[in-house]
Parts: sequence; structure tokens; C-alpha cells
Amino acid sequence: MTIRAVAGLDLWVQELDDVIKDARDSLISRQRDDGHWIFEFEADATISSEYVMLRHFLGEVDDAFSREIEGKIGRYLRARQSEDGSWPLFHAGDMDISATVKAYFALKLIGDDPDAPHMRKARAAILARGGAANVNVFARITLALFGLVPWRAVPNMPVEIMLLPRPSPFHLEKISYWSRTVVVPLLILYALKPQARNPRGVRLDELFINHPDEERYPLNANGTTVGSFFVGVDRVLGAIEPHFPKGARQYAIKRAIDFIVARLNGEEGLGGIFPAMANTVMAFEALGYPRNHAHAVTARRAVDRLLIVRDEEAYCQPCVSPVWDTCLAMHALLEAGEDPAGSSFSKATDWILEREITDVVGDWSWKRPGLKPGGWAFQYWNDYYPDVDDTAVVVLALDRADEERTLPAIRRATDWVVGMQSSNGGWGAFDAENQYNYLNNIPFADHGALLDPPTVDVSARCLSMLAQLGYGKDHRAVRRAISFLQREQEPDGSWHGRWGVNYVYGTWSALSALNAIGVDHSSLMVRRAVNWLKSRQRPDGGWGEDCATYWEHRRDEIKASTPSQTAWALIGLMAVGEVHSEAVRRGVAYLLAQPRDGCKWREDLYTGIGFPRVFYLRYDGYSAYFPLWALARYRNLIASNQGHVSHGM
Repeated sequence: MTIRAVAGLDLWVQELDDVIKDARDSLISRQRDDGHWIFEFEADATISSEYVMLRHFLGEVDDAFSREIEGKIGRYLRARQSEDGSWPLFHAGDMDISATVKAYFALKLIGDDPDAPHMRKARAAILARGGAANVNVFARITLALFGLVPWRAVPNMPVEIMLLPRPSPFHLEKISYWSRTVVVPLLILYALKPQARNPRGVRLDELFINHPDEERYPLNANGTTVGSFFVGVDRVLGAIEPHFPKGARQYAIKRAIDFIVARLNGEEGLGGIFPAMANTVMAFEALGYPRNHAHAVTARRAVDRLLIVRDEEAYCQPCVSPVWDTCLAMHALLEAGEDPAGSSFSKATDWILEREITDVVGDWSWKRPGLKPGGWAFQYWNDYYPDVDDTAVVVLALDRADEERTLPAIRRATDWVVGMQSSNGGWGAFDAENQYNYLNNIPFADHGALLDPPTVDVSARCLSMLAQLGYGKDHRAVRRAISFLQREQEPDGSWHGRWGVNYVYGTWSALSALNAIGVDHSSLMVRRAVNWLKSRQRPDGGWGEDCATYWEHRRDEIKASTPSQTAWALIGLMAVGEVHSEAVRRGVAYLLAQPRDGCKWREDLYTGIGFPRVFYLRYDGYSAYFPLWALARYRNLIASNQGHVSHGM
């Protein structure tokens, strides 16, 4: 349906009002009693497969719970297998050999017959791609822990890394938060090389072209001179590591344990992310910690809390997103007319304020010593790792609430965010100045996500926050942020999206920030972005962008329009005065016409991103709060006749 198809404007407005009210009421009904929202958070088959492997590493396979949960995970994995027998990194994506090997292994551990049709198809797909020897580093480590490949298959990462001085080429402060929390317990596993209990004795020899002991295992060199140099360094490390002093090794292991225990994060887990949590559980096991040891119990509970268990299926989430879900739901509800002083919003504000991080000086301080903490994490708690993006969006919501009680938290967070700006004018998600690009050439970094450099979307949110709080273009942080966005604009007028798929996400973020800070809507930078967004609108009126767009040669791929990506495009266009454009009217009509269950529009395709080309995410909440937000903003701008947005998002 389009506006022209409606008998009169009143009917159009009534339908818009009805959808907004229904979605708003449904979103409010999903609020938890303590004031927060949380939606499911799904990755590809890898995380659930690794959860099964963890249980078999520990030997937990024969109790009733193990049989029940593995049966449900098995049904989940089989249902997500592609027609060609493989598993993709995102819904309806291409085969990923590492994800496919892990899913096959998990199903075989569960008890699936290797000669079953779905297993034969998976095996054929793997062998057609050169076999399991071609999986990535993290998959090879898993196979090595199960004794399925020799340890020479993985790059050398000696635990003595913990003893390197900060100026050294590789130090924990030089890699991202997610990398260091995954790597540190992994270093213990590298040093001790434990063997999985694997009580059913499952092997994967059938997935290799040659016997695993005879295979060649290529190491990442990225086709560069620097990469080849690091491959050479890896070979040298392999030769000399057996001769490292035992005392230094024991001290390095102690340093790794101290790092983990300090950041164990209760039952929220190390780093709040599954890979770090699972590595921690295995590291404690390798160290000989009794299963009832307080640290081992805490680490294990953190992993199990990530499970989503339904009647027929179960899967493991990569982490949880309550702060992110809550602050974005707050924005959508404010746009939809929710009273900031009302019960729902007030409870959400209370919950958010309780989770402000003010006492723990996290890893970010390595680059910003003396800066006082004041921010929010992505998860329920993750005090060592507050998220710049979450913090900016929380502040934008608290400021719109216009309550005096929020002012101290807003001031602390603003000081912290300004202090976290990198020298190039942008912001990373968790660290400042995390731009040691040469490290992406080390053999361990074949996933290409070792670093946390400044990105357009996070930087745009920080600029939006400063603008909404009254910072002008003459402020140094603002000037540098605008320059960063100008430099990062793509030749076609779009902006890259690091934490959402993809250019639509980045362009929405940048346009919202540029509007908030007062950049002229007629400027070349803005017009080029508007023209790009309009050119990407699909015949059905929506916008869509495939996860494959993170490969440069596939940047124009689209499978279908999605409600969340359509909402981002609409919010971006409306931010810069396009509310009366035909593109916006068609986008609104698309959202009104899409199937919906309460606050959730139907959306199967993934629109979230963990690491480009490696790890994708489906935020279950994106199809709830973003379409509501876009429709409510459209109604508000049309009703007010203002035609522009006066706040940061």
C-alpha cells in the first residue's frame, strides 16, 4: 500500500496510529518487572556447536540434562543446515567451512550417524572445499584440544606473551577487548595442551583429504610481506618454545590466571562473551581446578546462562544484550509518545542508572590513564569493559528523559566518552588508539578482527550525544569528529557500518549525527548520502543489505528488504529533512504492510555484525524497536510540520 492508494489522509494517519499504538503497547508489555528489556541474541551454528564440544571436553554427556539439551541443540543445528549440506555464517548465506566442520563435529558428538543423509551431504561439502585442514585458527584449536589434529596445525601463542613489556610489538593493550579476553585463557590451553575427555571417542578422520597427521596446515600470511615475516616468526617460536625456562612459564601462567580472576565478572562471565567464557572453563579444567572450585563453578554457570531452551530446540547465545536493548527501546518509546515521567520509562531509567560503571578502572585505562570511569556495558555487567556505543546511546536517552537525577551520570559519561576519543577524531567501541594494523597479519589473526579501531557508527553516536548535550562545532572533540566522518565517507556517498549491516547502518548513523550538530542539509556530504540511500531503495519500498556486503566485490548484494534496515534508512533520511519525500512515504508504506506479531516485525535475515566476514548476529529486538521508532518519528514530524529532527538520534 502507498499513500496514493489510500482514500484520504485521515485513513492513512489512523492506520499509522493503530500500528504505532499496538507496537508500543506490545513493547511495553515485554518490559521486565525491574524495568529492563532483553531480546534473544543469535549467532550462526558455531556457538551452539562449541557449547556441545565444551560438554564433551569436560566429559558431561551421560546425565539426563546433557541428553535433553544435546537433543534439542541437534534439532536446532539440523534445521539450519543449507541445502548443499553446509552451514553458513548468516541466514541464507554461503558455506563457511569452519562453521560446517564444527556443526558436523557437534552432531557426531551428539550421536548422529555419519552415514545419515545430512551428515553425508555435510562431509561431501567439506571435502569439496579441501577438507577440514582448511578451517580457521579457532576451529583448529578446538580440533587440537580433541587430539584430532597435531598442535603444529595452529600458530604458536606462548603464554610468555603475558610477560611482554607494553612497548613490545605484541601486548594485550594492543588488541581489542574481545581478543584479549579470548586469548588469555587460550594461552593457558596452549601451554598445557590438555586433551578433551571425549568419552565417546569421536574422531573426524573422514573430513580430511589425507590423514590429519600428514596434512599441511597453511598459516595466515594475507599475501603480504609483513604476513610472510610473521609466518617466519611463528616457525622460530615453534622451534625455541620447548626451551623456554620453566620458571618463566609458571610465572606467565600465574599472570594469566590473575588476569582472568580479576575480570571473571561473576556469572556474567569473562568479557561477557561465550568464547572467552568457554576458554575460561577449559583453562580451569586444564589447571586441575576441582569442579566445585568457586571460580570453576562461576565460570561454568556463566556459560549455561547463555542457553535458550524451547520445547523442541535449544541454542547458545554468544552473549546477552540487555543494556543495548533497553536504551534503544527507551528511544523508540519516547518517539512513540511514552511519558518520560511515566511508570514504564521511569523504571527503565532506574534500571539503567543502577548499572552505571563508576568504580572499576577497566582495560581502557591502559591508553587513557587518569580518566575516570563513567559508562555502561552491553551486557548486564561487564565492569572492565564498558562500551562507548552503549554509553552514548544511554546518555541520549537519559537526556531526553529530562530528569535532574540523571544529570550526574550524564556528566560522568560525557567526560569518559570525550576522553575516549582517538587521535584521528573517531571512537572505537571499547578502547582508544587501538589501530595496530600490522597485527592483523600475524598467523593467529586469520579472522581479521584482532583490533578495535575507530568506526563511523560508534563515532557518529558519540557526536550525536555531544550535539544533543549542547556541544557546538567550535568544541575540539566535535570538530575532530566531524572531520573523521568527512574522511570516512565512501566514494558513493555512503558510510561503512561496523556494528550493523552495513552501509545503510553506517549512513543512518552518520546522517543523524551530522543533522544533530547542525551540518547544512544541502551540503555536498549530506546530499551524496541522501542520493545513495534513495538509490538503494527497493521496488517494494523497503531497504535491504546482505551480510555479504562486507566483501568489497559483493558490496551491492541484497536478498530482500528487512524492517530494521528500512527503519534505519527512514530515520537517516528524516534526520536531514526528507520527511516529505516519496522515498520516505514508500518506506513507511512498506513497514505498515509487513507482517508483524505485536511489537516484532517478521525478519529472518541477519542485520547485526560481530566481526565482518567472520561472525554475524541476529538481534531479535531490532525488528521491534527500530520500525516502531521510524514510524513514530514520521508521524511526529508530519504532525508538527517541522520536517527536521531536533535531537541526536
